[in-house]
Order: sequence, then C-alpha cells, then structure tokens
Amino acid sequence: MTTTPETQRSAPRGCLFLRCTRGLLFLSGALAVSYVALTLLHAKLYQEAAGIVLEKQISVQQQHGVTTHKEVAKQGDVLGRIEILRLGLTIAILEGTSAQTLRLGVGHIQGTALPGEPGNSGIAGHRDTFFRPLKDIRTSDEIQIQTATGISRYQVDWVRVVAPDDTGILTSSASSSITLITCYPFHLIGAAPERFVVHAHEE
Repeated sequence: MTTTPETQRSAPRGCLFLRCTRGLLFLSGALAVSYVALTLLHAKLYQEAAGIVLEKQISVQQQHGVTTHKEVAKQGDVLGRIEILRLGLTIAILEGTSAQTLRLGVGHIQGTALPGEPGNSGIAGHRDTFFRPLKDIRTSDEIQIQTATGISRYQVDWVRVVAPDDTGILTSSASSSITLITCYPFHLIGAAPERFVVHAHEE
C-alpha cells in the first residue's frame, strides 16, 4: 500500500487525538476518585467530632440533671447516635435531611418525634454510605439510640420496600418507635425508585 502525504499527515494527528482523549479520561477518573475519597474522609472526621459533641452533651446533662426547656434543634445539630451492633453500624444522628447533612451522617426527619422520645422518630440516610448495612438487617435485631438523656433500645418489627410517596410509614404513635429510611435497591446506580424502611418499637 502506498501512503500519500495526506495519509502521513493525518496519522500523527489521529494518534495525538487519541493520546489527548486518554489523558482527559484518566484525569477525569482521578478527579472523581479523589472527590469521593475526600468526601468520605470529611464524613469520617465529622463523625468523630460529632461523637465528641455528644459526649459533652451527656456530661452536661449528668451534671445538671433533666431540664424542662429544650432549644429548637437547627439543621445539622448533633441529636444523638444510632447503633446496630450486629451490623457494626454506629452513626451520629443529625437534625434535618438536607444534602449536606446526609453527607455527614444520618438525619432526623423534621416533623417526627425526636430520637429517644415518645412517638415515631423518622431517621433517613444514604444507601451507599451510612445506611448501606441496613441491607442485612433482620426482624428482632436490636437498635440503640444514645442521646444526652440516656440510651433507648428498640427491637425491629418489620422491614418493607415502599414507594417514595408512602408517608404512612411516618404516622405518629403514642408509644416510642423509630423508622429508618433509605433508598432502594441498594446496589442500583442512579436515582432509586423505591424506599427501604425499617420499623422498630422500644423494648
């Protein structure tokens, strides 16, 4: 095959284009991985800081006893800690469910009972970070909620998959209970079409 001058000129240009494309793809991938790593590191450090805040709250409560006045929690405030020992899950509970809050911990759903208090307390978390272990939860598992006023223990009643607009799962109750919510399916990439719900009553 005889190569023409045009062919000889186009070959280097094609190789240069491929090298540039590969370089850009590699850079994009490296930036994406770095962003995820930094986000996870930030969340881990925040969880440690939230644990310190909670311990200080407990100490103050023990020193001054039960108080009748409670300040209104602001978005991102540390409310307590949720533990499911069988799943190795220990996460700070923060007030609210904004995108920033759910990057740092699990969030108390505003309008539901506060964690550890009478009523149905709703707690939401991301399926790909803090609430991923919920995929292995079972009925009768114990869930502990630690707040400044003490530890409340709950037993899992049921686990369901529901539609995103099913608000009945957060219906208030006279007894103390908690409802954990995350997206479903757990391993789906992109927007999840359903919600994974865990309900537990206080023991």
